[in-house]
Amino acid sequence: MKNAMEAMLTRRSIRKFKPDMVPREMIDQILEAGTYAATGMGKQSPIIIAVTQKELRDRIAGENAKIMGSDTDPFYGAPVILIVLADKNVPTHVYDGSLVMGNLMLAAHALGLGSCWIHRAKEEFESPQGKAFLQSLGIEGDYEGIGHCAIGYADMADPRPAPRKKSYLYYVE
Repeated sequence: MKNAMEAMLTRRSIRKFKPDMVPREMIDQILEAGTYAATGMGKQSPIIIAVTQKELRDRIAGENAKIMGSDTDPFYGAPVILIVLADKNVPTHVYDGSLVMGNLMLAAHALGLGSCWIHRAKEEFESPQGKAFLQSLGIEGDYEGIGHCAIGYADMADPRPAPRKKSYLYYVE
């Protein structure tokens, strides 16, 4: 397993995945890392839905693609989709969910897996279909979709990092 600094400096978004399913033990490790993300006032506003069932994954991909205005797979063939939502009643919910997404992607990378943050979760879970999906899982409350974390074995070389912009850092000494 990579150390934290190495994982942060070397993780890249993967946009082509092998169809091979990720072992449940690895998914559980990634999910646990997500639950340890910092949250405002420790309120733990996010929830994570792990989708590994191909038919359901494909249905969610279809809904996401409609929002995107495309018929291509928005999850790039990843067999595992971790959906992060957060309780709208907590003022820091978007930040909390974003930190969960970061932890999920770093944990996947540390375990040798690829990941990619896929957007449109907000629109997806504000739709009647998204609300019905949550209700079918017994999830009650007012949640905002933060993102989909596509996870799987990369079927491409790691992309090269873009050069860091010169105006990224400012010191005030």
